[in-house]
Amino acid sequence: MSEEYDVEFVERGDREARFLVRGISPGFANGIRRAMVADVPTMAIDTVRFIENSSVMFDEQLALRLGLVPLTTPPEGEFVEDDTVTLSIDVEGPATAYSGDLVSSDSLVEPADENVPIIELKEGQRLEAEADARLERGKDHAKHQGGVAVGYRHLQRVEVVDDLPEFQEPESRIVRGVVEENGELVPTSEFDHDLSTRHPGKEVRLEDVPNAFVFHVETDGSFSVEELVTRATDSLEARATELEEAVQL
Repeated sequence: MSEEYDVEFVERGDREARFLVRGISPGFANGIRRAMVADVPTMAIDTVRFIENSSVMFDEQLALRLGLVPLTTPPEGEFVEDDTVTLSIDVEGPATAYSGDLVSSDSLVEPADENVPIIELKEGQRLEAEADARLERGKDHAKHQGGVAVGYRHLQRVEVVDDLPEFQEPESRIVRGVVEENGELVPTSEFDHDLSTRHPGKEVRLEDVPNAFVFHVETDGSFSVEELVTRATDSLEARATELEEAVQL
């Protein structure tokens, strides 16, 4: 991102994070959100060839379930859009077929979680199939959305104004996300999202901090939050460059 932007993580994990970005407009904040949801390519099963399916589910139902299994997505440059990787599964009952039973032809593309249940097989039932995973974008199909929960809010600043008037009953003041108080970022979960709990008997003022947004991002395991955000901003830059070049023609 440009040097004029200031990024600060409030909560940071591989699959879920909350971070503050200062110095961006509401339109640009929404552009980042949309890019994380729709513009970052991920791997997902696209075609399934059933060798044997004696389970209680139709082929189409199982193909849908397999398509929704999150797969790890290789680093940029390893694959291009529409490239495929083959995965196979062979499970015989009595047993439950899990995502971890999928065997990939490429170690870069594997189930992001091993414990996603696909189907429970009874005695004498069997599931054997081959599947092709394809690299595509979330705007093409929801199963390619690496950002399963992406949102943002205006950062709000909390200021204690005065004591409440005598005999005035305190009222709940519910806020969500992250607030700024005395220059520090405070997740509202620390005080059950109620400012009257954090500042009992006090009158408080809330105001939006201009051009400051708190993002909450969760991925399906295709890649880390940092990788998702980086690829999303790269896609915005590429589209802006493409538009600039088109205008200059």
